[in-house]
Amino acid sequence: MERPKSFLIIQTAFIGDVILATALIEKLHSYYPDAAIDFLVRKGNEGLLAGHPHLREVIVFDKKGKYRNLLLIIQKIRRTRYDVLINVQRYATTGLIAALSKAKQRIGFDKNPLSFFNTTTITHQANHIHEVERNQKLIEAFTDGKAAKPKLYPSASDWNFVQTYQQGKYFCMAPTSVWFTKQWPVEKWIELIQTVQKQVDFIYLLGAPSDHHVCESIRLVTGTNKVINLAGKLSFLQSTALISGAKMNYVNDSAPMHLASSTNAPVTAIYCSTVPSFGFGPLSDQSVIIETKEKLTCRPCGSHGFKECPQGHFKCAYSISMEQFA
Repeated sequence: MERPKSFLIIQTAFIGDVILATALIEKLHSYYPDAAIDFLVRKGNEGLLAGHPHLREVIVFDKKGKYRNLLLIIQKIRRTRYDVLINVQRYATTGLIAALSKAKQRIGFDKNPLSFFNTTTITHQANHIHEVERNQKLIEAFTDGKAAKPKLYPSASDWNFVQTYQQGKYFCMAPTSVWFTKQWPVEKWIELIQTVQKQVDFIYLLGAPSDHHVCESIRLVTGTNKVINLAGKLSFLQSTALISGAKMNYVNDSAPMHLASSTNAPVTAIYCSTVPSFGFGPLSDQSVIIETKEKLTCRPCGSHGFKECPQGHFKCAYSISMEQFA
């Protein structure tokens, strides 16, 4: 088989999915250091890959004006004529991009509705295997069966930006989530801060601009100058740099957990409605998983999360005790 000279990885899902797919970049680069590797992401996630040393180009798909931009993306990819296209996504839009790409080899999962256009189709195993291992099966024929770890690359300016916050021992906490049932309740985060604050000099609250209000409400209730609200003030890579130096990072089952994995930072991941066996658990060497000890027949209630607890009690979150963090 002719040695590939160009690869395109497609992952247009959410932040955590993109971070975990960076393991493919690491693996491909280790086997093909001279090959050109490009990565297609949805608009808004390109900052994760800014300045990535192993990528030639980050291609951005703006889903606003979806069909016009989809056509432009397809035209661009067809002109490049990749040797290998790796479609991590399982939705029709990326299946169409792959089908019309003119790539010599098109590899994707069988759950993509247009998988019959692939040159190679891989069975997607839903549970009891980590996402990086699932994704590794897409490139196993080009590398080997062992998955790499995801990795992000903050720039020198990113490190310099957060240096002012790294003057003492600190925890990072990311108390929010897009999904209500994946987010440990605010009052629980307040209780956790009150329990662990004596261990460090600072506690930094992280999140998107839309999370600033929630983080500020937590800061105000704790009533300590140790708690600093940085939600909306850091980029993805600046957050990664800050997380890397934390004594511990406390997170939900959400993107900040994967930011920690990308820099092998210590992490305590709190699972409410979801479970680690879905394949999106922490990958850091120092990882702690916190979840309810109650046997709830309603858990997990979904693979992603809901805007409210379907049962109305949210026991999967409220039954987690502070003793579990000891």
